[in-house]
Amino acid sequence: MTVIDRPEAPHTPPRQSLPGRAWALVRNTWRGLTSMRTALMLLFLLALAAIPGALLPQRSLNEQKVAQYIADRPTLGPWMDRFELFDVFSSFWFTAIYVLLFISLVGCILPRVFDHYRALRTPPVRAPRNLARLPHHYAETVERSPDEVIAHARRQLRGWRTEVRVGGSVRPGGGSLPNHAGPGERSIEQSGRDGEITLSAEKGYTRELGNLVFHLALVGLLVAIAVGKLFGYEGSVIVIANNGPGFCTTSPAVFDSFRAGNVNDGTGMTPICVRVKDFKADYLQNGQAEMFTSNIEYQAGADLQTNTWRTSTIQVNHPLRVAGDRLYLQGHGFAPTFTVTFPNGQTRTETIQWRPEDARTFLSSGVLRIDPPGGMYATEAERRKNQIAVEGLFAPTALLHGSLLTSSFPVMNDPAVAVDVYRGDTGLDTGKPQSLFSLDSEQIKQGRLTKEARVNLRPGESTTLSNGAKVTFDGAQEFVNLQVSHDPTQQWVLVSALAMMAGLLVSLLVKRRRVWIRVYPADAEAGTVDQRRTVVEMGGLARTDQAGWGGEFDTLRARLLDQQSGTENTGE
Repeated sequence: MTVIDRPEAPHTPPRQSLPGRAWALVRNTWRGLTSMRTALMLLFLLALAAIPGALLPQRSLNEQKVAQYIADRPTLGPWMDRFELFDVFSSFWFTAIYVLLFISLVGCILPRVFDHYRALRTPPVRAPRNLARLPHHYAETVERSPDEVIAHARRQLRGWRTEVRVGGSVRPGGGSLPNHAGPGERSIEQSGRDGEITLSAEKGYTRELGNLVFHLALVGLLVAIAVGKLFGYEGSVIVIANNGPGFCTTSPAVFDSFRAGNVNDGTGMTPICVRVKDFKADYLQNGQAEMFTSNIEYQAGADLQTNTWRTSTIQVNHPLRVAGDRLYLQGHGFAPTFTVTFPNGQTRTETIQWRPEDARTFLSSGVLRIDPPGGMYATEAERRKNQIAVEGLFAPTALLHGSLLTSSFPVMNDPAVAVDVYRGDTGLDTGKPQSLFSLDSEQIKQGRLTKEARVNLRPGESTTLSNGAKVTFDGAQEFVNLQVSHDPTQQWVLVSALAMMAGLLVSLLVKRRRVWIRVYPADAEAGTVDQRRTVVEMGGLARTDQAGWGGEFDTLRARLLDQQSGTENTGE
């Protein structure tokens, strides 16, 4: 009977279970995310994602400009807003890139920390078989025993990580030679067949330590900034100088603009009260600003209970630091003052800031709305028809081209205004938000606001409207733009930044280098050993390409081999 061998069925590996496949997916994803290539890609992607934040207006800086940008682009603007292009740095996609980069950095750095720790506990590598193949090499014969040469070299290598090996193995501790070994080093003892002893020495491990400190401090800096954005807040407010009313940080409502952190609702702010005594701006002859200085009074902490006012001076980039918060002087401008005298003799005076249009001359624009005193008109409709609005330009140093007003210098040497005066419904009672610097054009188009006069006025001059009301320009005062910033992690940001600089300097200045010394009796190969004549070979290798290692090797060679006792130079 013929037996037919049937081919065996091909081997099929067992299918992995669902939990196993899920674990493999998680493991591979983590490995890919924590690779250096991924970290670099995320860093590049983060830089690209920040470009819209630099090119497009952002709500956190200028909400009105964002609204105008969207209004000018009725089709594209809303779509850009849906993708949070006007809130780039708080958008979900920017935050996702930021978080992934943070995780990738941590995943890259932690393994390097453990690798560096293991490297510190690993003995220096053995001496190469042929030291003459190293970039730096030297050999000579000296009138000393091998143990004396090694002991002297080890004493000169304090601060280096060293390891002594005899006949291819580490020499055990103990022996007749004095033990000059430092931490992590081992003593030597004469033994071993051919009498060969090698000394391995390494230095420069702090270079990698500095690199790790730099990256860990970078992560700490990112964490501190993120936590500060979560729990901090910033509020900006315009305050009239020359002992104006000032403000207290009791509520976000006291600020003209306020931005709270994601986990901060604006309550529980540090209580601070500020009054601006004066403001001084220094300019160059061409009108360029040189320095802004403001003398202020403030209260914080126990001063609020005793009503004690303290004085301080703030300048640009020189804030007041009080109660853990910072008070910045960000800018300034002018606030014209107008007085309206109504037909019955009652007056209304108002001072309000106008927006600088030209940063060099501080030609400013704005609007002022004044409501008639109560009881002057029989009905509310009649009262609304007699509201006063003043809109136009203010020049701190007036320069007229015919009737056209401009400014020639940013200092208030010869103030003047060119204004349009309106009477009618200014929209104060509609409940609709009104621009601080311009009138509602729809009110004018609908005839609810009627232009009564267009005049140029200097301080003390006035114009009379058709209903007998008189509008007088009284001059102007300077205002300052102050910002209160609360960041609970600012000390950690400073510590992390200093640690980054220290780590970077260490990683740039420290050099990794290795030195090996091999010694054996001079006549060992001939079979007659002379214990007082020793062949010494020395080799050096720089772990990084650093200029000057050759000169350092020569200096180290002279110190380690004590060449004054040398008898024969066999080459380098």
